[in-house]
Amino acid sequence: MTSITVRLEGLLGGDRVRTSESDLQNFAVSGRTPLAVLRPQSVDEVAESVRFAASEKLAVVCCGSRSKLEMGMPPERYDLALDMTGLHEIAHYDPADLTLSVDAGMSMGGLQKVLQEKGQFLPLAVPCMESCTVGGAVASGVDSALRQQYGTARDFLIGAEFVDGKGSLCKSGGRVVKNVTGYDLHKLLIGSFGTLATITRLNFRTFPLPELYRGHFATFAILKDAFAFRTSLLASGLPLASLECFSPEFSAQLPELDKGTRPSGPDSQSTNGWKVYSAFEGNEAVVRRIEQELHKRAAEAKAEFSEILNDALYQQLSEALRESFDWLQRAAPSVALLRIVLPSLTSADMTDLHNPLPSPAPRKILLLRPCGVVYLALAEEREETTGTETLVSTVRELFSWVNQRAGSVTLLHAPLRLKEKVNTWGPLRQDSALMQRVKRAFDPQNIFAPGRFVGGL
Repeated sequence: MTSITVRLEGLLGGDRVRTSESDLQNFAVSGRTPLAVLRPQSVDEVAESVRFAASEKLAVVCCGSRSKLEMGMPPERYDLALDMTGLHEIAHYDPADLTLSVDAGMSMGGLQKVLQEKGQFLPLAVPCMESCTVGGAVASGVDSALRQQYGTARDFLIGAEFVDGKGSLCKSGGRVVKNVTGYDLHKLLIGSFGTLATITRLNFRTFPLPELYRGHFATFAILKDAFAFRTSLLASGLPLASLECFSPEFSAQLPELDKGTRPSGPDSQSTNGWKVYSAFEGNEAVVRRIEQELHKRAAEAKAEFSEILNDALYQQLSEALRESFDWLQRAAPSVALLRIVLPSLTSADMTDLHNPLPSPAPRKILLLRPCGVVYLALAEEREETTGTETLVSTVRELFSWVNQRAGSVTLLHAPLRLKEKVNTWGPLRQDSALMQRVKRAFDPQNIFAPGRFVGGL
């Protein structure tokens, strides 16, 4: 260990290599700590670090703000933490052309502030928005709250620069929207959890900031009516930036719905019932038309409560929903948070997912996100062995339930003792052999976070 540290310091400089116990603990993943934390300040230093790791067969975990570092399985090996926050500059920005090239270590919050000065934004509304890095937001593949209207990173990521497992500098795509040559290799990096390469720079298409933002909030007594209202909004063609539906248990976790911050109205004192939240934007004429249409459709659907949110509550609620991945993890002493996608989600499916389990099973907290993505939190108040076993059996049953419906399910968050018994990615996927081939092409020595991703990648 001492020899490796000395050589790394000779390679990068003493100020780039950290080995104190506190530094190592800050970069722990599922209780596993690295031998050293490297903080490169340039792409060349990143490449040097990876080449060193490859020559010594050391496993590398790429890190940003570490807000999503616990996602996925614990790495099988973990020798070096590569802290990418030292690369945090905007390399190129052309507001007139709506294109941007930014270092992977820049924070999303810092990037959005720069874009706002030019009346633009990047519709990557992800959890831990202020602190998370751009590279981490892409590598984690976590859902954006604006997916309903703007799509995922795949829709506006136009290029990337990265270092592969041999330490070679690589590029894919470019800085212009219309790239017509080559393969979109950069899109393989989305949701790869740092198992293919170290992302150093990302190129995006940016978007003009809307003139106005608004939100609509409707309450229904039962799930069936809320789901039908949501379905009608999808069929209406209204340009909604976000469309979310959540259970009474989810509402109970939101301080934004507490007394004093709810919209005024006859039902404003209650968080009972199912809520449908719509966010929309545009110029004043567009916003007014959507408001009228939402009120009309809510009345036709016999909503118990319908309200256009004031600016303060819109901001609070939209931020709370964007951050739900983060705060749902703290809803109970032990939480298993699943992401479920079915080919054709129905009201009956939602009812099955929401049906309470026999006591003393964990309580369910349900959120239906844009594009049919379901977040299901299993909140277990007991931390002892009994509570863990209950979580294990419940998660396994849900995995089986989703597989029977040809859907996909991922355990986004879970206590380590649960990950030791249940693979966060579920049963082996049919495309696992292809994924292994891609992994070997990018990372032939398997040094990038081995075992963290699907199928042991």
